[in-house]
Amino acid sequence: MVNNRYGIMQEVGIIGLSIFIAALLVKINVSESILIQAKEIGYLGSFIAGIFFTSVFTTAPAIVVLGEIAQINSVILTALFGAIGAVFGDLFILHIIRDRFSKDLADLLLHTGWIRKLRRLAQMKVFRYLNLVIGGLIIASPLPDELGVSLLGFSRIKTKWFALISLIFNFIGILLIGLAARSL
Repeated sequence: MVNNRYGIMQEVGIIGLSIFIAALLVKINVSESILIQAKEIGYLGSFIAGIFFTSVFTTAPAIVVLGEIAQINSVILTALFGAIGAVFGDLFILHIIRDRFSKDLADLLLHTGWIRKLRRLAQMKVFRYLNLVIGGLIIASPLPDELGVSLLGFSRIKTKWFALISLIFNFIGILLIGLAARSL
């Protein structure tokens, strides 16, 4: 239990640091150089920022970059290329988490008395669809994708369907970021 608390506190600290760095980048006008570079590399910048949009370590700075790119380029194309990059990031996370998450979950289930109930719940179609929706919403949100990817990995979704869900929800999330950035 102590290790889990330490891990959670460490993740919260990393998220806080990531948000602080993003705010600092905006405050010291790094956004101007990002705008200049975004004009030069255009949608490639969206693709690269999309990759970084998926990780707990880089979500906040990626949101800033995607917002800046969306202000000078097409919001829809920025969201599309950013979402394609995010799919690559999510597939990488899925590859790492699917094995790790499955092992941790199996260890948890082996040490609890409610294993049968959880197994029955996980086998219900409603639970699987709920996992897909909740996981997709987490991916679409500015929250780091690791939790959403874990939920989708838990539902044992095929990789091609995972990629499609990731693309759709990341597109929606980045589109909303771009629209918000344009309205400011």
